[in-house]
Amino acid sequence: MATEWPLPKFSFSITIYEKEHFFQEVVGLETETKPIEFRHGDSKQFAPVKMPGLKKVGNVTLKTGVFVKDNTFWEWHSKIKMNTVERETVIIKLLDEGGNPTMVWTLQNAFPIKFTSSDLKSEGNEVAVESLEIAFETMIISAS
Repeated sequence: MATEWPLPKFSFSITIYEKEHFFQEVVGLETETKPIEFRHGDSKQFAPVKMPGLKKVGNVTLKTGVFVKDNTFWEWHSKIKMNTVERETVIIKLLDEGGNPTMVWTLQNAFPIKFTSSDLKSEGNEVAVESLEIAFETMIISAS
């Protein structure tokens, strides 16, 4: 009998602009359903009835190392103008030891809302890391 183990979370890739990118960290893959509470006027119970309401997704933050002559995410963020934005489909894949996708999160109608450059420190020896926070409308999760 084969033993199954939970998947490790350190091997993943992200596709934006139909190009694969590798990030250090992905934070915020979450969705929730807001409950609607109401009470009938003639209800004998002293408590509201709850029903599922609108779904809500959080923002996702992507962190990556700074590379020479690579301003891809800053350029995407700088395209935002008053009431116009370039929306993309962002695909996040959790990979197994062979590099094959095992879980896939598809973020539809995504656009950047915050770009943070790396902090700089003359005494530091860490890698320069930039982060991009993106908002999106819907998330689809599939297992491969």
